[in-house]
Amino acid sequence: MIGGTWGSGAGSTARAPISDEEAVRIAQEAIAAYGNPDLELAEVMAFDNHFYAQARERSTGRYAFELLIDRYTGAVHPEPGPNMMWNARYGMMGWGMGMMGGWFSPSGEMSLSPEEARQRAQAYLDQAMPGAAVDEEVDPFYGYYTLHILRDGRIIGMLSVHGSTGQVWVHTWHGNFLRMVYGREEGHE
Repeated sequence: MIGGTWGSGAGSTARAPISDEEAVRIAQEAIAAYGNPDLELAEVMAFDNHFYAQARERSTGRYAFELLIDRYTGAVHPEPGPNMMWNARYGMMGWGMGMMGGWFSPSGEMSLSPEEARQRAQAYLDQAMPGAAVDEEVDPFYGYYTLHILRDGRIIGMLSVHGSTGQVWVHTWHGNFLRMVYGREEGHE
C-alpha cells in the first residue's frame, strides 16, 4: 500500500471530478486490494482537493488506515502524516517507532483514552484556531486518533492526536470540506 497508486483511473485526463459513487467504488476496490477480508470501507468525505476514505476492521471496529482519492483521475494514495508515520499496524512506521513523534506499541495500544485525545485536540484548537471545536466522535487507529474539526457545527477539517504523546497533527492537505459521501452522514453536512 505505501508508496503505490491504486485505481483504474490513474493517469486519466478527465476534466470533471469523478462522482461520489465512483469514489466509493474506488475506495472499496482499494481496500479489497489490500488483501485482508476483515477490512471494510467506513467513511468517504469529499474535499475540494480530493476524496478522503477510512478503512476499518470488521472484527474489532478499529480503524485501519486512511486513503486519498484524486477527484479527477481516481488514483488512490495512502494519506500522508499520521496514517503513514504513526500507524502501528498499517503504516510504514508500524515496527514501533514513529518517525514524527515517539514510541508506541506495535499492537497500537495507546496510553491516551479517546476522551483525553479529544481534550488535547480541543486545547490545541483553542490556541491555533479559536472558535473551532473537535467533533464528539473520535476514530481510534493503531497508534493515533483522528477527529473532525468543526466550526458552527459544520466540518471544516481534520486532525489527528498521537495515542501516547498527545502530539496534534492537523490534516492541512484536504482543502475545503464539501460533503459527507459515505458513512457518518447524519449531522455534519
